[in-house]
Amino acid sequence: MLKFIYTIFIGVLFATLVGVGIAAFYESPKPPDYSTTPVRIANPNGLQTAEEIKKQEQQQIKYDQEYKIFQEKDQEYNRNVSIISLIIALFALIISLTLFKRLYIIADGLLLGGVLTLIYSIIRGFGAEDNIFRFVVVAIGFVIAVVLGYIKFVPKESPKK
Repeated sequence: MLKFIYTIFIGVLFATLVGVGIAAFYESPKPPDYSTTPVRIANPNGLQTAEEIKKQEQQQIKYDQEYKIFQEKDQEYNRNVSIISLIIALFALIISLTLFKRLYIIADGLLLGGVLTLIYSIIRGFGAEDNIFRFVVVAIGFVIAVVLGYIKFVPKESPKK
């Protein structure tokens, strides 16, 4: 039971390490600051002047433009994070099936970590707001899952003599 828990711990810790590492070394775009300046109502009956309304509208237009730029940068960031985490997941999966083949606990933990990182990559790919990119990332994830299942769970035949 302890080996099982340790395997899960290694997997979750690896996926967390990848996510935190990407966030630490590849900074995400910052959203624009929405002005929180209170609207000064000079008129005693609570109505705004035409000048105040126009100023508010200009501030809103400026904010909308800045937010659109932020969204484009954020979509690019999500796409890049998805690609980076996909590559790291591939390396983790390859290493778990080759180099650590005899250390079952570490290999299985790294395999789980690679799968969780692959899931993270797919989720970040959805933030890219690009259907073709989403399809490619999910297709790669599917192929990896099928190949891993085959390599890990299909018994190897011993050579016949």
